[in-house]
Parts: sequence; structure tokens; C-alpha cells
Amino acid sequence: MTKIIGLTGGIGSGKTTIANYIKSKGIPVYIADDEARKLLYDEVIKEKIKNAFGETIFDNSILSKEKLAKIVFTDPDKLNTLNSIVHPAVIAHFKNWLECNKQEPIVFKEAAILFESGSDKDCDAVITVTAPVELRIERVINREKISRTEVLNRINNQWTDEMRLSKSKYHIDNIDLTSSFRQVDEILKKIVNH
Repeated sequence: MTKIIGLTGGIGSGKTTIANYIKSKGIPVYIADDEARKLLYDEVIKEKIKNAFGETIFDNSILSKEKLAKIVFTDPDKLNTLNSIVHPAVIAHFKNWLECNKQEPIVFKEAAILFESGSDKDCDAVITVTAPVELRIERVINREKISRTEVLNRINNQWTDEMRLSKSKYHIDNIDLTSSFRQVDEILKKIVNH
């Protein structure tokens, strides 16, 4: 039976960097946010988004992720609406991916909203990645070229680190990569030997 390990953390915590390090060890990692972004190009999902949010979030029939983000990260109800459209498709995609990796002893599922979506229930254990809020803000501003206010809106629409940690078996404090990778190695040893 394949063990599913959840990997989560707030925006800018560095969970994708940790996920890529785990991948480099030859362990399959499903990155839910990447798959969700790809699903935004699916015609059925685009149609549902258009019905929920209107034509104005499309530029020449191409979904503007920036316009969509400005709407959903300032209105929790709109964010829930978007998640209710995209999340079932991500769950179905993950099931197919898991089937393709069923011969693996361990797989990871990286997801920003692992707990919020209820996906943690499918995991044998969860790792939460944290970093100080100011460092997270700086990382996101540099990566996405958005304002501090926009980053804070996204942070405020996610669970707090304390909420995630209370439901997680493992914790990675991701400030310095050398230390973070050492923490990952220690956790992987525990998971493999458990």
C-alpha cells in the first residue's frame, strides 16, 4: 500500500522548493497548485468559471489569472466558489496520478489548501512548511511581482501556521535551505522506517 504524505504551508513558505528537493530524491510528488493552474485551461472548467465570475475576467477568451486573483483573494465567498469548481477536478486528477504511482512505497501530495480542502484525510501524515511572515511576503513579491497588500490578502485567506501545525505530524522551518533540506532528510528517514 502506497503511503501518501501531505506537504503544505502558507503562500511563500517555500513548500514547492521542498517538494522539488523531495522529487530530486526520486520520490513522486504531486503538486496540486500546478495541476489546478493547468485545469484552468480546461474548456468545461473555463465555462464554469465564466458562469460564476463573468466575462470580464477573460481577455480575448483567455482567463486572466491576475483578474481572477484580485476577485477571489479579497472575497472569501468567491474563493470558495472557485475552489468548488477547481477542487473536484484536482481530486480526480490526483486519483489517476496515484493509480499510475501505486507501485511506489511513498508519494507526496503538495497542496496549499490541503486542510481547507479536506485532502489531508487521504494522507498517512502531513508535513507543514513554515517561514516568518515577512520572509514569505518578500518571497511572493519577488516571485509574482504583486503588492504587499495582495500578498497579505492571500495569507489572510489561508489557514494560519498554528492551525496547520496542530494537525501535522512533521514541521519544516524553511528559512535557510541547507537547514531545511537537512530537516527533510530527517523526516524522510522517519517516514521510510515507520
